Amino acid sequence: MLTRRRLHWYKLPLFAFSLFCFILAITLMKDGARSLAPLVQQRLHVQGFADALGFGWLASYLVMSGSPVAATAMTFLDQGIVDRFGAYGMIVGSRMGASFIVLFIGFLYILRGRSRMAGLSMGLLSLAVAWSIQLPAIPVGLSLLASGRLDGLQLGGGADLKGLFDIVLDPVSQTLRGLLPDWGVFLMGLALILGSFNLLDRCLPQMSLKESQVGGLGRYAYKPWVMFTLGSLVTLISMSVSVSLGLLVPLSERGLVRRENVAPYIMGANITTFIDTLLVAVLVQNPDAFTVVLTEMLSLGVVALLVLVIRYSVYERALLRAVDWVLFSRGHLAAFMFSLFVVPVILLAF
Repeated sequence: MLTRRRLHWYKLPLFAFSLFCFILAITLMKDGARSLAPLVQQRLHVQGFADALGFGWLASYLVMSGSPVAATAMTFLDQGIVDRFGAYGMIVGSRMGASFIVLFIGFLYILRGRSRMAGLSMGLLSLAVAWSIQLPAIPVGLSLLASGRLDGLQLGGGADLKGLFDIVLDPVSQTLRGLLPDWGVFLMGLALILGSFNLLDRCLPQMSLKESQVGGLGRYAYKPWVMFTLGSLVTLISMSVSVSLGLLVPLSERGLVRRENVAPYIMGANITTFIDTLLVAVLVQNPDAFTVVLTEMLSLGVVALLVLVIRYSVYERALLRAVDWVLFSRGHLAAFMFSLFVVPVILLAF
């Protein structure tokens, strides 16, 4: 049975502090983003969807996380560095790049002497699921942005939430801007948002499995809709895809889930993982930012639901065959890893 350990008293003030750091980071990134316009627009030529996709993809490699890159896309959009299509491209790229991180962890297992199958299989599956719903979602998202159908849907409250912290935030931001160049303020905000995500993970109750009561869970792991809902809810509540995907480890060790069962769970996690980016969009108080994030979430949701409703069994077999092909030989694996770096570079230069 999935249970939660007792919430320690120190986690409540730690959560408040992580929220403060998160909002301060967004403020600093907004203040410092203006100076990055020449670098992004003129040196890197990030203007449209394709080059922004490559830029977000590579940036996720550098920071080893997708969420800070997605937050950066919101601040770039707010400062006019990229348009709505460019911000959408950066967000899509942030997820494409973030999927590599799970695969990188698999490589670390190989370096420790584990087999190639055990070390990379789950990482490759996570990456394959993310890409298989993200790629067909791109034309859906671009069409929604171009049509403007979601422009009227907005979520208020960002000004009220940020206003609670302004008395402290403004002096800190002004002090740092006096001490650092604008690009330094932006990097400070980027580092701070990475730290705030780590703090938030520490605040969350740790999920565990009771050995004596796991038997009843097995039958639910074979139902795609149950696993999809579970992955969505765990990520939505925790605001952390690392927490939700981390649950797969104990579930797998106890034989409750196999490769064949986790694809819907990863699908759900890849949709609701944007809840933190949605919060950033509300905080920057830019209607276009909220529309871009909502477009990404809805387009992914449409593709995932179509897969689950229409031909999930066909999708599952194709997914596993693709993973097995990559793991078949060192040559296949090398070619695949090479493409992970070449494709975003080509997109950025496009």
